[in-house]
Amino acid sequence: MKKIAFYLVSLCAAGVPAFAQLSNFTGYVGGGFTTPVNPIGSRVDTGWNITAGAGYNVNHHFGMMLDFIYTENGINRRFLDQVQAPDGNTKIWGFTLDPIVHVTQEGPVDFYVTGGGGIYHRTVEYTQPVIAQGVFFDPWWGFYPAAVGTNQVIGSYGQYKGGINGGIGMSFKLGSSKVKAFAEARYHHIYTRNVGTDIIPVTFGFRW
Repeated sequence: MKKIAFYLVSLCAAGVPAFAQLSNFTGYVGGGFTTPVNPIGSRVDTGWNITAGAGYNVNHHFGMMLDFIYTENGINRRFLDQVQAPDGNTKIWGFTLDPIVHVTQEGPVDFYVTGGGGIYHRTVEYTQPVIAQGVFFDPWWGFYPAAVGTNQVIGSYGQYKGGINGGIGMSFKLGSSKVKAFAEARYHHIYTRNVGTDIIPVTFGFRW
């Protein structure tokens, strides 16, 4: 999923110059940190996220976005000790359909509100460090075998669930172009089994 997330964000970033010339089409790419909220806040640490989206502005104040998010958080040491695992992480990705309302989209600073819902996938992995044999290349010595440290997955559990989100943000015009820098915070609630998943990704990036 990391590779898919990277390709999606790269594709959106590559499309900035083209989309910036279209008056009604809009999009964004960004990244930042993700804060977990209880009850999972007691089990995982603050992590990171990457986001991307594309959509259509109906007018200067209202639009519709298809948003993508990928976020990863490490499981904290206290919970790892409880389950007797050396290490672990939680990975979440999701696609959501989100209306967006702009206050002053054409001004130098735009405040906006957004929110909606969609499908999410959450994976919880427990890992342990291992030594694996690999093949490396050196200009002088050529190919040679060597040991390298890596993580082995010893337990994994994933599930698809629906979820909702809502948040606020602000964007700032960059010169005379349509590209804007933005900062945004959203609250995501995913209806995972047994315990719901609640996170607040704070994202910085570029909109157009």
